[in-house]
Parts: sequence; C-alpha cells; structure tokens
Amino acid sequence: MTQAHIVYASMTGNNEEIADIVTDALEDLGVSVAVDEISQADADDFADSDICIIATYTYGDGELPDEALDFYDDLQEENLSGKIYGVCGSGDTFYDDSFGKSVDDFAAAFEKTGATKGAENVKVDLEAEESDIEHLETFAKSLVAKAQAN
Repeated sequence: MTQAHIVYASMTGNNEEIADIVTDALEDLGVSVAVDEISQADADDFADSDICIIATYTYGDGELPDEALDFYDDLQEENLSGKIYGVCGSGDTFYDDSFGKSVDDFAAAFEKTGATKGAENVKVDLEAEESDIEHLETFAKSLVAKAQAN
C-alpha cells in the first residue's frame, strides 16, 4: 500500500484544514496517511513514506513560520531520492509579491533532497473554499498517480 506523510504548520487552523482535505482525498484513493504538526515532526520522518507533503502558511511578507524553521533546514539535508513530494498551503493575497512564498520555499527545499515533484504547488488564499478543495483533491490525485508510476 502506498504510504503518505503530511506535515503541516498552522497558526489559524487553515493549514490543519488543508492537511485534512488532502488526507481525505489520499485515503479515498487507497493511500495510508500519517499526519503531524510540524513542531512535532522530524524531516527524517519522510524516510518511510512514498509521498511526502508539506502544508505550510506564509507569515507576513514571505517568511517561513517560526515553528517550521528547524524542519526546513533539516529537510534540505535529507536524501529522499525515489520519493514523491508535494507542497500546499495558505497565504494572504494582500501580500501580492510574497503570496504563498513558504510553499515555494519548501518546494525548493524538497528539490535539494532528490525527491520528485508529484504535483503543482497549491496556494490557498486564507481559508479553503470549494474551488480550493477541488485543487487540493487534484493535487492528491497527481501525487498518487506519480507515486504509482514511480
């Protein structure tokens, strides 16, 4: 059975909800899913998973969440060759130039691990609405398809 691990950072609950939406979509596709809040996770937790997912928020003018800084640094040191990754998360479109920047930063960190991108990044403006849920479900399907083809 395909194994996925979702690690999320959430200040307002929006990314916990995003992680739940992706979890439900993956489970509907027959994937076994583990979920951890980022301050309770280690980057090497991804070693036992086929699909590695980060759901993060972007703080202020494009900063990573404080609670994600150590995880972010450690992630770049991991060897995740053969793994599929995806990154999603929330931001605020009020910050035009930095909307969802942490999503892009985590995707760049995954690139350094040797993992393969399994889906396009998904950025949600604050709270997930119906169209965002559809994008997140498509995100999950793409990750599973890439993992099964891998």
